[in-house]
Amino acid sequence: MEDKQTKKCPPHQLISVCIILADALYGQALVRCQFSSPDGHDAVYLEQYYFNKILVFQYNSTLGKMIGYTKKAQESADVFNRDIRFINLEIQRTERCKRNSRQVYNGLLNSVEPYVKLRSVETASSKHPGMLVCSAYGFYPKQIRVTWLRNGKEVTSDVTSTEELSNGNWLYQTHSYLEYTPINGEKITCMVEHASLMEPKFYDLESTSDSGMNKIAVGIAGLLLGLLFSAAGMIYYKTSAGERCNQIKIRCG
Repeated sequence: MEDKQTKKCPPHQLISVCIILADALYGQALVRCQFSSPDGHDAVYLEQYYFNKILVFQYNSTLGKMIGYTKKAQESADVFNRDIRFINLEIQRTERCKRNSRQVYNGLLNSVEPYVKLRSVETASSKHPGMLVCSAYGFYPKQIRVTWLRNGKEVTSDVTSTEELSNGNWLYQTHSYLEYTPINGEKITCMVEHASLMEPKFYDLESTSDSGMNKIAVGIAGLLLGLLFSAAGMIYYKTSAGERCNQIKIRCG
């Protein structure tokens, strides 16, 4: 196998992986910045070096030194730990880890409000003629609550929901389904509760009343009649024009 040069891991990245391939040998360096607090005070900077999948060296900022896990590796680690330039470099990387962790937490991990879409879909086989879907997209953190309301009261039957699905970019989506039979004057609502919202948000789907349906039917009938009379007028006009052209014996275009 062709030898490859060692690729240096950029120290500013939160996670970096470097690989060295030479014949049948396999080396890996993993650099991590671990944290769980918004101010980064608990951030830990780790450098781990593997050879053929075996951990050989590790630098841990909580200890402030390199550790070797074999006899020869410990000898090399002692050399690193006596090198003031190496220690200062690791201290700088640790401070950069803490700064970056604050930026990531405040910039990326703050709560993100979901985009909600309410729609109806066809059902293949169900005792109910209709199904509604309330979808929440692109939210963070993962925890969310999607509830169906019928005239303001929570619906617990004929409801199914997916788990929070990861988008692969720190954000999530979820979908809730309600099988229902439309009733005149009924109000169906999807209620969404999330950490990004100061209060629950409501998304309504109001059914159409009989009078509304009658108005729509009358409007459609009027439109059809109008189109019919327009077509008849065009036919009459073309026929009359043809007769006049025959009377004066000129060519009609």
